[in-house]
Amino acid sequence: MDYPELALHIAGQWRTQTAGGRRAVVNPATEEVIAQLPLAGRDELAEAAASARRGFVQWRAKSALERCNILRTAAQNIREQAKTIAHVLTLEQGKPLAESLREVTLSADIIDFQAEEAKRLYGRLVPPRVEGILSQSVMRQPVGPVAAFTPWNFPANLPARKLASALAAGCSVVIKPAEETPGTCMLLVRAFLDAGVPPDALNMVCGDPAEVSSFLIDHPAIAKVSFTGSVAVGKLLGEQAARHVKRFTGELGGHAPVIVCDDADFPFALKQSLAAKFRNAGQVCASPIRFYVPRARFGEWSEAFVQAARALRLGDGTDPATQMGPLAHARRIEDMQRFVDDAVERGAQLLCGGHRVQRPGFFFEPTVFANAPADSRVMRQEPFGPIAVLQPYDTLDEAIAQANALPYGLGAYAFTRDLHTAHRLGDALEAGMVGINHFGVSQPEMPFGGWKESGIGQEMGAEGLLHYTEVKTLTVGVPS
Repeated sequence: MDYPELALHIAGQWRTQTAGGRRAVVNPATEEVIAQLPLAGRDELAEAAASARRGFVQWRAKSALERCNILRTAAQNIREQAKTIAHVLTLEQGKPLAESLREVTLSADIIDFQAEEAKRLYGRLVPPRVEGILSQSVMRQPVGPVAAFTPWNFPANLPARKLASALAAGCSVVIKPAEETPGTCMLLVRAFLDAGVPPDALNMVCGDPAEVSSFLIDHPAIAKVSFTGSVAVGKLLGEQAARHVKRFTGELGGHAPVIVCDDADFPFALKQSLAAKFRNAGQVCASPIRFYVPRARFGEWSEAFVQAARALRLGDGTDPATQMGPLAHARRIEDMQRFVDDAVERGAQLLCGGHRVQRPGFFFEPTVFANAPADSRVMRQEPFGPIAVLQPYDTLDEAIAQANALPYGLGAYAFTRDLHTAHRLGDALEAGMVGINHFGVSQPEMPFGGWKESGIGQEMGAEGLLHYTEVKTLTVGVPS
């Protein structure tokens, strides 16, 4: 099964030759170049934006039921091609094939849910308070053409979230996937177009990220910006959107804590924590990073955690025996080493890992620290890799305070068998998503988004759809 020839979709045409040059796409498990990606120039970006303006007029004119049926067909197209898409995803991103296949099928579920929500963009009637008014209503209408920017860690899931919500609401989209992982998004776009989305309503571009984002955000055709990525870049794009008073949704990563309570089922908590921590080599925005464990059981937890981390089988994601794949690119390896060096220099205990694996591919050892100082980089910034920090605590109040100490609040987790404690933690943890006794906080029916610097707005769930709409108040009076 080969990697596809790459093309951009601009103004209703698939283009393999573009003005912005080309960029190599690399398999992170082998470091081999697997394709050349055409890059859009400024004129082509302008074409895409103008196309989205035309497409918005066509797409919003369709009924909610029509949009729902088309999107459900797109979801079915994706399910039928799931194995092909998952293989492409693994080749360009590196995660194990089983993880890729789950991501693709979940993406189809997300599209299905948003498709159904298109039929439920309800407004409301408000009784008039004065004579001469026949009706007063509040309605939701699509905001307009959307510029959507997605990163490389979930090449199917993240584009699916944005495309499903925007298209369900009646918006057109110009989507820019990560240049490292364009093939997966290209196959998703084809699935939508084959289902009946008008060609002008869905454009896909790639290029220099800063140039593409700046151009599209500034373009008068674009009404809304949706971004998933780092806090630093999200702040910049949010500022650009604000200068034009354009709607902005940002999912900006986090630094998720895990509180393991005294009464927790330790074997269960450990198994769940390890799977969540090293999924996608830790390249997950809601990945658990800081594990707070009762001091009396800290040694027990640390020994078991390290033993299991060391036993993980690293390898090419196409190998069924692989449990953890490579990092996405060479820059991630360099950043992991900076996190490790800083933590060791500041006095953290390196329990295992801490080095690049000496083999082809961008592999980094599963790495575990204990007792990392609060001023170490790994305790202040998201490592976005296979690094875990184990920290002892004496009281639950202390653990909650430490969990909430950072300016991020995307995901937070805890393990307890006490119902009162579960609800206390659910209330006290400062995050947009809190998981008690599990890590599965990302579901199509539930909103996904963060507090504090972890983002603005939500994706998925009914809330995700609403962010692609504007509210209109309509009053109709008695004609004279």
